[in-house]
Amino acid sequence: MPPTLLGTLDMVHGIREAQKRGGGQSDHLLWSWVSNTAWRHVKAVTVNAGIPDGLHRSSKGLRHGYGVHAITSRVRLNMLSKWMGHAILEVTAIYANAFGAE
Repeated sequence: MPPTLLGTLDMVHGIREAQKRGGGQSDHLLWSWVSNTAWRHVKAVTVNAGIPDGLHRSSKGLRHGYGVHAITSRVRLNMLSKWMGHAILEVTAIYANAFGAE
């Protein structure tokens, strides 16, 4: 995770202090729901948005669509890489090779 995100999460949720109290480990949850609940929320939003059923109706599909849209909107590869949290530019370059009905 980018250090700025970790800093923000720590500021809001006190992660570092909770880890100190727990000996480096923390059972403190940031959110009161689990990944299945998140999946249901994503699915509901995509259904309400009218996204057709398929692989693209998922959090991964939305992320991929975001990357492809950014590239086709002429966002520089280095900026998209930073926004998506990729450690190496080659991973982000995959979006520059997308074409067609994606």
